[in-house]
Amino acid sequence: MSGNTKFQRWFLPGFLFQSVVIGGGYATGRELVAFFLSVGPLGGLLGLFVAAAGFSLLMAIAFELSRMTHTYDYRTFFKQLLGRGWFLFEIAFGILALLILAVLGAASGELVSARLNIPPAVGTISLMALVGLLVFWGTSLIETALAGWSVLLYVTYAVLIFSYLSKYGSVLPDILAADPLDQPWLFSSIKYVAYNVTAVAMIIFCVRHFESRRDAFIAGALAGPIGVLPALLFFLGMAASYPEIIDVPVPADFMMQRLSVGWLEIVFYLVVFGTFVETGSALIHSVNERIDHVFVEKGSEMPRWMRPLVALVLLFIAIVLAQRIGLIDLVANGYGALSYAFIVIMVIPLLTVGIWRISQGRGSQGTPQKGPSGNDA
Repeated sequence: MSGNTKFQRWFLPGFLFQSVVIGGGYATGRELVAFFLSVGPLGGLLGLFVAAAGFSLLMAIAFELSRMTHTYDYRTFFKQLLGRGWFLFEIAFGILALLILAVLGAASGELVSARLNIPPAVGTISLMALVGLLVFWGTSLIETALAGWSVLLYVTYAVLIFSYLSKYGSVLPDILAADPLDQPWLFSSIKYVAYNVTAVAMIIFCVRHFESRRDAFIAGALAGPIGVLPALLFFLGMAASYPEIIDVPVPADFMMQRLSVGWLEIVFYLVVFGTFVETGSALIHSVNERIDHVFVEKGSEMPRWMRPLVALVLLFIAIVLAQRIGLIDLVANGYGALSYAFIVIMVIPLLTVGIWRISQGRGSQGTPQKGPSGNDA
């Protein structure tokens, strides 16, 4: 009898994915503006549905390939997917990791500075400290924190968007109807999916809970809607303030200022800051798992003190980048450029090599795989 619950097998991966993808850019609304609202309200709405479907498909493939090959860190997973070309993902992922951490550092500093009227460095240093502590305590605490915080995030986003649409949403149908759909909304959605599906590298450790192919496919199918639903709600709220919200650095702050509900502002910014901590922890945890695998190959174990040290070093580098570039350019230019790389080194391989490997029912040794309970892979 397995000790893994249906929540761990089917829903936990989606909530982990949601927390990672939210903190990487759309918790502030900036990412949603750059990839969806910028191509028109209706085009962006359609693009979000495409993104949910794309995430579900790619996550299901990645989860099953990981389960079949027993690869629970991104290095070994991409060796299975890309063969000798696995290092290409490592290079691109390293750049993306620093970029995401830079976005988190910049966004946390701006939020704390705007709300408390204190130097941005206070928010940035607080983020560094909390991420370091969470990473120090390891996988189980990160899983618990990510899943629990996701529920709170859902509730907070729902209250924010309901309040905002109740006050300003009457114009939304006219705004959507006025969109001529003459912008490249489909391609923009594909680019968004291409770099965000790399969240697999940050949450792949949870595949250990899967017992069968069915678990992998169900978890993947649910991950798309779970991850995109808060974005959809947030997008509808921002669309009600189109087009003036397009050039706002932190759209969430713009919406809060218009609502002017004190208690909601406090709760929302606490939740968003906590999401930044979650995302940074999951990202750095994936890097630590990669480093730990090198120690294991040499017959030793990664020292526990090294985990928070890696976190602090990566965050320090990222924060320097954030101060030099700024939040808007980091999201619009950095993420946009990397999306092309991940289409080539992740999306296309998953849709070709990944599907072929799964259809053959072969794991890392070229033999049919069985789940822990003996279920057919």
